[in-house]
Amino acid sequence: MSEASTNPPEYYIGIMSGTSLDGVDLAIVECDQNQLSTHFTQFSLFPEQLQKDLAELTLAEQWHPDHYFKIETELTQVYANAVEAALVSARVEPGNITAIGCHGQTVRHRAFTKPAYTVQMINGSLLAELTNCTVVTDFRRRDMAAGGQGAPLAPAFHYAALSAQHPNAAVLNLGGIANLTIWDQERLIGFDSGPANGLTDAWMQTRFNKPRDEGGEQARQGNINQGLLEQLLKHPYLQLPAPKSTGREEFNLPWLESQLASYNDVSDQDVLTTLAEFTAVSIAESLKNSKPTHMYVCGGGVNNLYILERLQRLIPQTVIAPSSEVGVDPDFMEAIAFAWIARQTIHLQPGNQPSVTGAHGPRILGAIYPR
Repeated sequence: MSEASTNPPEYYIGIMSGTSLDGVDLAIVECDQNQLSTHFTQFSLFPEQLQKDLAELTLAEQWHPDHYFKIETELTQVYANAVEAALVSARVEPGNITAIGCHGQTVRHRAFTKPAYTVQMINGSLLAELTNCTVVTDFRRRDMAAGGQGAPLAPAFHYAALSAQHPNAAVLNLGGIANLTIWDQERLIGFDSGPANGLTDAWMQTRFNKPRDEGGEQARQGNINQGLLEQLLKHPYLQLPAPKSTGREEFNLPWLESQLASYNDVSDQDVLTTLAEFTAVSIAESLKNSKPTHMYVCGGGVNNLYILERLQRLIPQTVIAPSSEVGVDPDFMEAIAFAWIARQTIHLQPGNQPSVTGAHGPRILGAIYPR
């Protein structure tokens, strides 16, 4: 964000709903010349049936078009409701919003198939109509068209926002999937390291009838099963070099249950503890060729203190801290990132980082739906 301007501040809304499928993160961001500040944040839970429908779509072998577009419309209405509520609470008029950057809901991401493709569910036309705001969406496919993975996209924002003050650092986003951004004076890389909250949440929901392991306290009570851990770490994705990206297609409850076939004697409690260790170890292994002095954590997993403690023991040379210590709300890092990407698109500036995604070069991302 190096460009200077004498124009008045612009306001962007970033909307993100991730692989955890819990709801909608929204941030209203103010861009004043080359400065970016968060004006307002809000989280909205998904309706229970919509959450269930989205979870089923991510794993379904086939999609019926009528069912798909019905869910897409319902999801878009949820996004629009979130925008309306946020504008009222923040006392901002729709006409003062330059654009909404809406990631949509990823229901399929196949970066390694031939052809590679990705699907983010969102009706940009409808969202523009319902909110009376310009909408920028469909960010990933332009990067994929240029030979990239289309993910992760947040590292471009991490680097733009933090690298000047923190020249040798990393950002760890713990959503359903864990992704890393790592930079020093010579390089910038970013990739999905593997699972974060997705597997532990699914296990808590099916075995403990709770939405998540609050604070990691449940996992803290169990024991790590080394045999199961070693089995999980054999997943082929973990052996791939960056650039790479993944999602629920690879790390999901059916896959986990298939891995447990030879471990019927492991208690539900110990499975949970082992899953938490799986997350920590897969992240630590991804960092073995990097030595960031600090790692700033964001996403819902920032509240899982057990996983963070295990990770700190595995990489004692790196100081692990929430991204709030560098001025970015850890719960809304990705929503802020998509507000920033929308700004890049509106100003015809690249929003990807080729060293992260593997694209042939910088690209302006997304499609614009005018108000």
